[in-house]
Amino acid sequence: MSTPGARGRCIYIFRGNAVPITEQEVTTMEPNQTPGNLPREFLPPLGGEANIVGASRRGNRLSVSVKDESLADPNALARLPGVAGCTLQNGRVRIELTEQTHKTVKENRLMPSKYDGLARIIIQNVGGKSNINSVAHCITRLRFKLKDESKANKDVLEATDGVIKVMQSGGQYQVVIGNNVADVYDAVLEVGHFQGAGTVDEDGNAVDDGESDGGKKSPVSILIDMISGVIQPTLGVLAATGIIKGLLALFSFLNILPATSGTYQVLYAVGDGFFYFLPIILGYTAAKKFKMNEFIGMAIGIALCYPAMVNITGGEVLGTLFAGTAFEMSYYTTFLGIPVIMPASGYTSSVVPIIIACALGAMLEKWLRKVISDVIKLFVVPFVTLVIVVPLTYLVIGPIATILCNLLTAIFSAIYGIPVVGGLIAGVLIGAFWQVLVIFGLHWGLVPLGLINYATLGYDFILSPYFCVSFAQTFVVLAMLLKTRDDKLKKIALPAFISGIFGVTEPAIYGVTLPKKKPFIYSCIGGAIGGGFIGFMGARSYTMGGLGLFGLPSYIDTVGDTGIQSLIYVVIGTVIASVIGFVLTWVLYKDEPAKK
Repeated sequence: MSTPGARGRCIYIFRGNAVPITEQEVTTMEPNQTPGNLPREFLPPLGGEANIVGASRRGNRLSVSVKDESLADPNALARLPGVAGCTLQNGRVRIELTEQTHKTVKENRLMPSKYDGLARIIIQNVGGKSNINSVAHCITRLRFKLKDESKANKDVLEATDGVIKVMQSGGQYQVVIGNNVADVYDAVLEVGHFQGAGTVDEDGNAVDDGESDGGKKSPVSILIDMISGVIQPTLGVLAATGIIKGLLALFSFLNILPATSGTYQVLYAVGDGFFYFLPIILGYTAAKKFKMNEFIGMAIGIALCYPAMVNITGGEVLGTLFAGTAFEMSYYTTFLGIPVIMPASGYTSSVVPIIIACALGAMLEKWLRKVISDVIKLFVVPFVTLVIVVPLTYLVIGPIATILCNLLTAIFSAIYGIPVVGGLIAGVLIGAFWQVLVIFGLHWGLVPLGLINYATLGYDFILSPYFCVSFAQTFVVLAMLLKTRDDKLKKIALPAFISGIFGVTEPAIYGVTLPKKKPFIYSCIGGAIGGGFIGFMGARSYTMGGLGLFGLPSYIDTVGDTGIQSLIYVVIGTVIASVIGFVLTWVLYKDEPAKK
């Protein structure tokens, strides 16, 4: 705001939960000063909220401008926990923070975010702070766990600019934001004084009560919530490393970068290392999900990836269990005389065993912390947990998980194995319903199957048909963008189209096609036909690649003799899906009257 006599200066009017400042209370402000989210305990010694003009931070020092310095008490401020020193001069209170308090204030922005207003609306309309058990975010959505979902106001949220859609799935109240979700999430944490993925009490203070669901959930909801909670934190790096492997596959095929070169090997270590040691990564995320010591979870994952155990399957077979059946398994060593059954490649790149092991370990750790003395708890709890869980994982959890996963894979293989039409049927089903699964978060139930196939077979065929689906959705949006006269729809459709090209389709689904209903169906039809072609041709992916265009190199076979065969099939299927989705929308979509 430009004011007489204050040329070149800015005055910020800010209403926040921590330090609300009214227009009448603002006098002047030096450059680089901003009203801030100061810790509440700072307010009384500063003369109260009405006495604060603005605040700025440089390093570990806060500078607070006050209207009446006689109301400020620097000695009282200096005695507060986290304050190393305090001075008052010329209407400014300079506060030197301890290192820990500095980190806390640094994390809490002094400059209000442009998303603070949206954050307040969201918090209010999910039932307020007291109704929120926890909040987290994925690529496009804020994921709330509410005590009572009936207190949330879905209609108001969906009518709010910045909110695309509201979904209720997997025990979560999901507010779809789009590409700016990380910024909105930060604003929600700031405004609500929450800890990310933590729980809050009736006053909105973070607690760890172990009750974050606010009610009973179905076994399916529990399973989906567990899988998504464990895998979601890895998605960014998982996609990034997949892109690296895919590009290396492309460069190797084109003889741009030979697989024998040092450059290739170093970059391949970057791309493949994450997948190889995935149990360690998931040990960390699973431990956080189950409220377990993260380092115990990582230690379990390390034990599953230990080279001596991984290489044990290359030795002499000591015996065979269930010989002559579909569950026949050989073992190469024993633990206390009990056969240790291992997959051919060990448990590197595996998913399910480490998740189950951490779930069990979390229950055991929680019980041990109750019964073991505080004097020895620090080392005895991890010791007992690891000594019990790791052998149990090798003897029971791992073999059972392997059998169940192989059974699921066998079911899909059986569908694919139906003469002539098997791949077509599977491809049509996955292509048609993948977006529906995404809406309800149920696609997470299929993702581990793909990871398992990469680890055991070296490729995956189950998820290949889904690749074309995002492009079917994206080109439906393109048709609507070109055809519509609705300015508001155009503003939503353009960024949704761009996001869709790179594999992020939530803005397209929730912001464009699903509200119109029929365009969403057109995209499913395109996905079904394109997916049917991909499945019918038996296309395979050879690594977990990136999203959208970045995922194409993952269909190049650099080890076998199929080369780019699968890539060609996927490209053709994607073109089919895109064209059908676009044409159906262009012909059948009826625009609404223009809205200015």
